[in-house]
Amino acid sequence: RAEVVRTRMIPYQWEALNDRVPGAAPSYAVENLRIAVGEKSGKHRGFIFQDSDLYKWLEAVGYSLATHPDAELERTADELIDLLARVQQPDGYLNSYYTIMEPDKRWTNLRDNHELYCAGHLIEAAVAYYEGTGKRTLLDIACRFVDHIASVFGPEPTQKKGYPGHQEIELALVRLYRITQDPKHLELAEFFIDERGKTPHYFQLEAEKRGETHPYWYKWGFEYSQSHLPVREQDTAVGHAVRAMYMYCAMVDIARETNDQELFQVCKRLWDNVVTKRMYITGGLGSQEFGEGFSTDYDLPNDTAYTETCAAVGLVFWAHRMLQVEPDRQYADIMERALYNGVLSGMSLSGDKFFYVNPLQVWSHLTERRHDHHHVRPSRQDWFGCACCPPNIARLLTSIGQYGYSVGEDSLYVHLFIESTLNVKLQGVKVKISQTTKYPFDGKVTFTVEPEKAQHFNLFIRIPSWCQNPQVSVAGKSLEKLDAVQGYIQLSRTWHPGDQVELVLSMSIERVRANPLVRENMGKVALQRGPLVYCLEEEDCGPNLPAVFLPREAELTVEDDPVLKMPVIVGEGLRQENNTDRLYFTDIPKKVPVPIKAVPYFAWNNRRPGEMLVWINEKE
Repeated sequence: RAEVVRTRMIPYQWEALNDRVPGAAPSYAVENLRIAVGEKSGKHRGFIFQDSDLYKWLEAVGYSLATHPDAELERTADELIDLLARVQQPDGYLNSYYTIMEPDKRWTNLRDNHELYCAGHLIEAAVAYYEGTGKRTLLDIACRFVDHIASVFGPEPTQKKGYPGHQEIELALVRLYRITQDPKHLELAEFFIDERGKTPHYFQLEAEKRGETHPYWYKWGFEYSQSHLPVREQDTAVGHAVRAMYMYCAMVDIARETNDQELFQVCKRLWDNVVTKRMYITGGLGSQEFGEGFSTDYDLPNDTAYTETCAAVGLVFWAHRMLQVEPDRQYADIMERALYNGVLSGMSLSGDKFFYVNPLQVWSHLTERRHDHHHVRPSRQDWFGCACCPPNIARLLTSIGQYGYSVGEDSLYVHLFIESTLNVKLQGVKVKISQTTKYPFDGKVTFTVEPEKAQHFNLFIRIPSWCQNPQVSVAGKSLEKLDAVQGYIQLSRTWHPGDQVELVLSMSIERVRANPLVRENMGKVALQRGPLVYCLEEEDCGPNLPAVFLPREAELTVEDDPVLKMPVIVGEGLRQENNTDRLYFTDIPKKVPVPIKAVPYFAWNNRRPGEMLVWINEKE
């Protein structure tokens, strides 16, 4: 998937951002910059936060160049960076909308207008591009912008006590701090987090200053932006799911940098609420279209699920950060679940069509009613007017190597199983570790350890919670007893060049059931094999998928699908016949045998549009 992003998606997205994809929703992102510097005439078009799409694309390019140098791509990125340098104002401010449309109204509507959000994505792009290429131009642009922001916001009497309506800059500032070691970057991130939710409420004061008299549109007020309470008093995930994920990421980052145990405990409380009561089996977050966010505990409808791709991306970010503070399998398991299901479903196998919303059931009549919403379509889209999701996938998958491992002074943790080569230093000794695998379709993983000289260190390898009978051998010797530390087997030994660790994860087909408080899934099962959740599609199983039943004793097997070119689950189920035109009847319905095929959820809607179903009726 990362290779598809590098070779297909990044070039495609550049064309989309320049409005050169026929039939796709216009972006206007590059055009807005050219208007801002006077190369073109006209008004700003698109969403007020359109700049952020470009920044996420640049971030993905930085990661891609770090692993796969490409002179032409780098030249394209450098030209865009030069354009941004010309858009930047003398005082460091950078935002195409306000430069073009309302230069005298900067920082007057933090609640709605995404200035700090866009700044955050600029910072993240700058860090990634600097790390990937060593070039400082974009990093210097970002630092000048941050200097301006730090002069506007802060604790001093003359400064604004505001914070972003859409969180993002907080985690970006911590990333910048790790590069610059400038304490004001970390202090500004802390200010935005600690100021949030205080009373009198900044967004209310700001609205009154603008002369607004109408009530805020969101039924639950400031829960939408997680500013209803100071962050240290929050214990329930509420509001817009993507905003929540980005804020939780920043909270973990700050807790880690400042050793703030109280703040990390808040993160753990929020984590428990999300993953035990408000998360879909796919790692999707956000159960309602209203507010693109959370509703209540165990309210996880399948057909009307919003589950924005960006929210699953954010969950991967958050889980990874939790791992860096506390290496516990629970975080890596969720990171993997969201990555292989909720994130990958957002891109087509070809890398040029996308989902914004990732429901767990698609019913043909419902999609016909909902397709007019610009985010919800019965088939994948070339682009979106609000195109936050495609470049978010790109920046995650081009940086996927950063999520697979964690490195300490004398320890290496393996979180994800990905064909890869890692070069690190452990206790001052260079160590190369190669991972060979066909995961997630096969559970065999081989690690080849190549220290430059014999060296003692700890190798921790995650055993996923879905795997019941793992087998591990080291240097050809099978381990009878596996010592696990928070879900990771610990291999402590003196490693020699060429030592191999072979891990075999049993990948049986599992029937997963939901907590009975999830009312939509009572009497239903979802199929999972390894980290992959599977689903039925109309393409294979015919229309009206809710009429399909899976007998409890039905045998399920795995076979390769020649079209999708990946393993699918096949078996025999039952379908309730529809032999009446009556709306209601008293006859006992007849069920007839029907072959079923379940495909990986991330691969659905890659043949032709149709119905889809994750949770299947189970028959005793």
